[in-house]
Amino acid sequence: MWRARLFDFLLFFSALAIAVHTRSLDVEVNLYIKALFLFWAFSTLYHRLRVVKKTGNTTVDYGISYSLSFGIFAGPLGLLIFETIYRFTVYINRKRTKTADPEEFWDTFYNIGSFSLAYSAAYYLYNLLIPFFETLPFGFWILLFLLVFVTSFLIDTFLITVFYMLGDVKTFGDAYDFYKSRSLTDMGKTALTNGLLLLFIHQAEWGTLFALFLLNYLVSLSFYSKSQSIQDKYERDKFEQMAYTDYLTGINNRAFMDKKMTELSQTEEYIGVVVADIDKFKSINDNYNHSVGDQVIRHFANQLKSYLNVNDNLFRSGGEEFTLFLRNRNYVQCVDLVERILRGVENSTVEVEFGSETVPISYTSSFGLYFYKISEQVPLEKGYIVADQLLLESKQDGRNRLTAVNGCNNAGKPVLVKN
Repeated sequence: MWRARLFDFLLFFSALAIAVHTRSLDVEVNLYIKALFLFWAFSTLYHRLRVVKKTGNTTVDYGISYSLSFGIFAGPLGLLIFETIYRFTVYINRKRTKTADPEEFWDTFYNIGSFSLAYSAAYYLYNLLIPFFETLPFGFWILLFLLVFVTSFLIDTFLITVFYMLGDVKTFGDAYDFYKSRSLTDMGKTALTNGLLLLFIHQAEWGTLFALFLLNYLVSLSFYSKSQSIQDKYERDKFEQMAYTDYLTGINNRAFMDKKMTELSQTEEYIGVVVADIDKFKSINDNYNHSVGDQVIRHFANQLKSYLNVNDNLFRSGGEEFTLFLRNRNYVQCVDLVERILRGVENSTVEVEFGSETVPISYTSSFGLYFYKISEQVPLEKGYIVADQLLLESKQDGRNRLTAVNGCNNAGKPVLVKN
């Protein structure tokens, strides 16, 4: 930590030395104060739209910077004054809102030093290269993009050095990934914004300068709000998925099954409701352990899932009990599918970890199938109860079998099938 802190102050005092060496501002004091206030106000306003990323123990803020145009306009001394006022404004605001990191005060000196150094370098490069680039078509804009690229590289290098000292960057690959995270689109946006600011400030077009700042802020605010909405939706969907997903098997749980039953009960579709479970599952837990039992349950869930299509639904409705909703099929197709599942489970073997060995386990399963047309008189909840009773009959009749009932045959009477 002390090496990183020493590096922070090295950057700060290097920037201070360069600023003191210049001795004076590049512009008149009155003009500088107007520009300073405008850049400070909008930089502070824009700071709330930053993107925050945690890298190891360090928090990194990403956002558009106006320091390039201000540094070229005011020179190293004017730039250092701006960065000092702006960065300490950010620090005070974070302390006020209790969002400051424990080392925020000392990190402020790093921010002042690194940005002042990088954009002071841009100031000298601009004055050195602008006579040549002015002779080229779009030379001014090419130079601005080049300066954004150079300053981005310098700032990233400073950060990587700090991360290396803190142990958050360990290899060249880590450093390369950090450099690669820069977006050319974002650099182009920074170059365009700072180029326009520089043109308007040199011409003292204060109204246009204010309008550009405001436009940039409003556009950024719109994108920020949209990205927040997308992030909020993603998090809601993620939490909903977690609430409706069985932790062991990764398929939908009983809560989602109840939700789906409520939805489907509003329809009048033909459906095959299947309730299935693993035969003599308790003996698997007793002869091995619950970890082995969990592996068998996962295997059974995957077996069931492998036979279904996108229109079907599969739920873990109990410990080793699963429920299937077979849709867009007739009764014969439902019976045929469940029979194939039953034989597939019977002929399969699951390799489980038990002790220090891999043990093959074979098991069977039983099924109850009730096929009918959903109606107000017989909603899906009742269809599930009938299928569950049919499963019980399969168990009583010797297990490893299917008991199925067609609740809507042509004669209007139930047809019982036992396999």
